[in-house]
Amino acid sequence: MMDGGHVILLHGLWMRSLTLLPLGRRLREAGFDVETMDYASTLGGPERAAEKLLQRMHAHRGNLHLVGHSLGGLIALRALAAARSGQAGGDSRVVCLGSPLCGSAAARSLAHWRGGRWLMGRSTDLLCTGLERWDGPNAVGVVAGRLPLGLGFVLGPLAGDHDGTVSVGETQLPGIADHRTVPTSHSGLLLSREAADQTIAFLRSGHFLPPRQAAA
Repeated sequence: MMDGGHVILLHGLWMRSLTLLPLGRRLREAGFDVETMDYASTLGGPERAAEKLLQRMHAHRGNLHLVGHSLGGLIALRALAAARSGQAGGDSRVVCLGSPLCGSAAARSLAHWRGGRWLMGRSTDLLCTGLERWDGPNAVGVVAGRLPLGLGFVLGPLAGDHDGTVSVGETQLPGIADHRTVPTSHSGLLLSREAADQTIAFLRSGHFLPPRQAAA
């Protein structure tokens, strides 16, 4: 019996919900009822995706949480900001996995390439600028990767620790409740057992597990 609450999973740019299957399986094993939401990340854009998510959220009364990978995390916060006192109350928690909440340097670099804005479509502006801060009632936790494997090197240097696509600094939005890094790449966040364990912990308690001790 699922007793952890209902979770809606959102994929990132250029992706589909198929990429969320490993994470969804681990959440179900932990007692959560899970659904995934596909959206058109380039042709539809953030506003349509947020509207679609709000419709899904309104269909669930009670314990509802959101988990978004990369762009999906930004979509989740956009939807909650629009909902405010709607169906998703302050008890609903959000986990963003590798989401460039403060804006993405890689996206800004790509936007200057020929065809770059076309590739990102209607998500370009949100990816480039991100959000100023989070001041909603919902607790937001962020899990960031720090294994530098990804296409970010092609687009330009990323400052500090990063997951190959998004820097850790770009995930540290003012107003979030908790933040953790795990040794995995941007896409690897969806496969990482540690990232899944941290997600489960935050959805249950509003806090992440203590960082793992380095092996002796």
